[in-house]
Amino acid sequence: MIRFDFTGRYAVVTGAGGGMGEAIARELLKAGASVTALDLKPQPESLGGFGAALRYRQGDIADDAFVASAISEAGAAQGGIDYLANVAGVLWFGRDRSALEMDMDVWDQVFAINLRAMVLTARHAVPFMRKTGRGGAMVHFSTVQWYRGDPNPQDAYQASKAGVCALSKSLAMQLAAENIRSNAICPGMALTPLQARWDTDETLQAVARYAPLGRIGTAQDMAMATLFLLSDAASYITGIELAVDGGLLMRM
Repeated sequence: MIRFDFTGRYAVVTGAGGGMGEAIARELLKAGASVTALDLKPQPESLGGFGAALRYRQGDIADDAFVASAISEAGAAQGGIDYLANVAGVLWFGRDRSALEMDMDVWDQVFAINLRAMVLTARHAVPFMRKTGRGGAMVHFSTVQWYRGDPNPQDAYQASKAGVCALSKSLAMQLAAENIRSNAICPGMALTPLQARWDTDETLQAVARYAPLGRIGTAQDMAMATLFLLSDAASYITGIELAVDGGLLMRM
């Protein structure tokens, strides 16, 4: 059993209303961290029972005023912020198509949630990381999909997630001298609410067979990878993209 100790540390997690973000917030809380969790969706039941260690703020993470208020409140109450996990994102099958034909309003909405929100959380969290005197760590969620094209494209999703990796690397370089680390996680096939299209046993088995490790990833897989990158065990790791994909990139 892998165990992390985040006692006395403070984290902000976006997308905590479900899927990977929910799992990451829960594991941080279980490991002793205090967490400010942000999502448009209401608080999940699994995040109940943590008392004052959890602050759940419901709102639009692409809205600067909401993000500034939520992070400022957390940073002031906790005396600083140690960790930021940017997990929120959208993948809109049907609406998100080729850039040659898709509705540009959809393009803008996807970029607002997948990339603009990352900019907002980072610019508001970093000043509070500086205040702790300990440095800090950020993990931003991208996807293995950005490494390749797709005959059935979701171009806004793919381009915005490529931007996540580019910005993460830039932040890593800018903040390294202050011991603030920035890394990205690129999930492969993972069973979360984003992949509701995998709705039959036959489909799930076919998807699992495609991964060299022979199974579909879980939100828990992503949570463990995130906690590692945030932890002191990864204190000499910054500016990377970690594929958590069951070996999928070997097939791409």
